[in-house]
Order: sequence, then C-alpha cells, then structure tokens
Amino acid sequence: MTEHHDDPLALEADLPSSLMTVNLGPSHPAMHGTVRLVVTLDGETIVDAVPEIGFLHRGFTKSSEASTWHQVLPYTDRLNYVSPILNNVGYIMGVEKLIGIECTERAKYLRVLGGEISRICDHLTCISAIGLELGAFTVFLYGVEARELLWDRIAEWTGARVTTSWTRVGGVATDLPPGFVERLRECLPRVMELTHEIDVLLSRNRIFYDRTRGIGVIDGDEALDWGFTGPCLRACGVNYDVRKAHPYLVYDRMDFEVPLGERGDTYDRYILRLREIEQSHRMILQVLDQIPPGPIIIDDWRYALPPKKDVFGSIEGVMAHFKLIMEGMMVPAGEVYVYTEGANGELGFHIVSNGTGKPYTVQVRGPGFPILSALPRLIKGHAVADIIPIFDSINMIGGEVEQ
Repeated sequence: MTEHHDDPLALEADLPSSLMTVNLGPSHPAMHGTVRLVVTLDGETIVDAVPEIGFLHRGFTKSSEASTWHQVLPYTDRLNYVSPILNNVGYIMGVEKLIGIECTERAKYLRVLGGEISRICDHLTCISAIGLELGAFTVFLYGVEARELLWDRIAEWTGARVTTSWTRVGGVATDLPPGFVERLRECLPRVMELTHEIDVLLSRNRIFYDRTRGIGVIDGDEALDWGFTGPCLRACGVNYDVRKAHPYLVYDRMDFEVPLGERGDTYDRYILRLREIEQSHRMILQVLDQIPPGPIIIDDWRYALPPKKDVFGSIEGVMAHFKLIMEGMMVPAGEVYVYTEGANGELGFHIVSNGTGKPYTVQVRGPGFPILSALPRLIKGHAVADIIPIFDSINMIGGEVEQ
C-alpha cells in the first residue's frame, strides 16, 4: 500500500536529492574571464566549490629575474591593472629599501596623490561591477563616468590611462603638468557627486539590500585566519590599514579615518568602499594643499637617469645613461620585504638582490589570493545567484592573484 502524504513538501522531502557539478567561468561574464569556479549544487544550493586559477598567469617572477630593475615596472602595472600606480609605488619602495635611499620630498607627495586617485578608480570599478551584475546598469554608467574623469587626469600626468609605469627609484617619472591641479580640483566635485548618486541608488534600494545583506558573511577572526586584508577585512570590523598601522611616504601627515563594517557581509564590503572613496578624496585635497616645490627625483646618476642636457652635453652623462639602460642599476646584495596598502589590501613585495643589475627574485604577496581562497567558504549554503554579488564584493583581480 502506498503511503499517503497530505503535505506535498513532505513527499518532496522523501525523494533522494542528487548533486550536480557545473562550471562557472572562465567564459562566464560574471567571472570576468580570469577564473573558473567548479560548483557542486543540490538544486540551487551550493554545497561545495573549487576556484581554479591559471587563465591569466604571466610568469611575473621569472620575467622579473630576466629584466633590469626598472624593466620590472611594466610587470607591476599589470598586477592590479585598475590601480597600477599603487603597485608601482610598492615595488619601487622595496628597491629603494635595498639600496638604502629615499625619494625626494615632493615625490613622496606625488606618490600619495597618484595612489589615492588610483584607489578611488579601483573602488569605483568594484562598485560599478556589483551594480551592473545585479541589474543596476545606471550605477555602472555613473561609476565609469567618475572613473574616466580621474583616468583622464592620470593619462595627462603619466602618459597612460592604465599601464602607467610611472615611479622611478628615487622619485617619479613626471611632475604635474601645467594646469593639472586646477583641472583635478575641477573634476573632483563631479566624481564625488557621481559617487553620491551611486550611494543613493544602491545603499537603500530594497532589491540590492536584500541581495547583499547577510550574504557571504565572515567574522573578523576567521577572516584573519584566511589572511584577509584591506576592505574585505575592515568590513568585518577589524581595524587594520597599513597606512595607519605602519605609515609610509607622507601618510602620517594625512588626516583621514579608517571606515569599518560590522557584519562582514557583501553589503558591508560594498558600503566600505564607498566610505573609503570619501577618505581618499580627503587625502587628495590635503596633498594638493601641502605638496612642496622641489625635484621629483634624486640627483644620483647611479640610480636615476641624467637630465637630457647632461646626456647630450657631457661624456659622464652619456656613460651614466648607457650603463643604466644597458646594464641596469647595481643594487646592493640583500633581501627585503616591503608592504603597502593596495586597493584590495596589503600588497607585499619580497625582493632579493645578488648585487647585479637584475633582481635575483621578486615575489608578490597579492592581497586577492587569500581572499579568493576563501570564496568557497563565503558561498557555501547560498544560492547560485548569490555567487555574483559575493564574488564581485571581494574584487578578485587576476593579475595579482596569479601573477
């Protein structure tokens, strides 16, 4: 005799469930073409996931070992290709620490200025992607417009929108062009206006709030165990920012706050980046007010290229130029680890020199790698559709994850 169930849900509960394994990416648009997620599903619920990288691997370390110290710079651009100046600065600070020199005072301010402009661009890209992939196309348009205003300034200043290769040992490659400060001050209010519009459109939007609040939750202790840093760690309420904990360049002279989240969910990771944009804006204005006149690079031909007038007008200048280009600067033998606050967290460079014109090795502690490692932990138990906002909120950048 067949058992009778009045409740259809009870009948459904009696049926054996079957697990299904599907690929999400790398060609899936939400995976951004750089990572594959092998997801095991029970219906719509995620029971297991394995992130698979390797689709963007460029061989950063081996390429660096075959290059002169300055030739490594373009490789650092592509670690995080949304905020390359932050990568440039971290690497060059490591080389300067090996040599035992500091850049000029003006160059310190210029590095902070370029870095904070880049941080805003990075956060705008992340927020725009979250909005776009949850159906808020207008948010994407606003975010990209704001980012383009700043990338126009970066292009005017460095000669490139994205792959800037702008820093130099002992300083930076180019000073602020005439009228740059005025144009930057003119576009910043529009950038902040667009950021505010995104805040208004998303932060209290019922659909966005329900899709992100309580989704992908992780607490501070577990985030530390995984190796989280940056916005994803601060969203858990952990007050750690390299710029405050271990100030470098002129961050100790900047008046800024470190925004913190409370729940460590996707919504907090989103809202935290909005608040960090406001703090970066504060620092940019302070740099413009405080920046002193002076040289943008040290006057030491062992490490910095001679001025063109000396190259064209003296044998010493020609020889110094030739040796730096052909052989590379001679960096004293040694080993250092330098860490800075990248857009996604602590960006570390482990650099070893054997006293020649090329690095013995350059290894990178990309902030995105440990966060991506925790992605299965963040998405388990959620629905397939929840992968999209969770993945966007960790802001995985393939270049720094795979190197």
